[in-house]
Amino acid sequence: MANAASGMAVHDDCKLKFQELKSKRNYRYVVFKIEEQQVVVEKLGGPTASYEDFMACFPPNECRYAVYDFDFTTNENCQKSKIFFIAWSPDSSAVRMKMVYASSKDRFKRELDGIQVDMQATDPSEMSLDLVKARAM
Repeated sequence: MANAASGMAVHDDCKLKFQELKSKRNYRYVVFKIEEQQVVVEKLGGPTASYEDFMACFPPNECRYAVYDFDFTTNENCQKSKIFFIAWSPDSSAVRMKMVYASSKDRFKRELDGIQVDMQATDPSEMSLDLVKARAM
């Protein structure tokens, strides 16, 4: 186990998939997990994937990181998009896992240049579509 100060390695694929989501819009979301001392891509959601598809990716007893490209219309009727970073850490996950994810989060987030909104969730209601919409505005 890497200590909290040294952080976790980040697989090159994580940055690549994030860049593709951000610039090419190849994906609606990317879900990451920590595996064997490094952050790796676990799931990719195609450009037409729904928010419900995204929510279904989070295991009830394990932590994850995710980015979601959220499209919305402003009150002035402008089409906009914001990239959300979500740190999923359910209360039912192991304490050690929660600590590893918490201690690696900031370093991992710095690798992904272009995140506009940061959310922490311990329960699905803390990252509901209504909350995402409210945070985007």
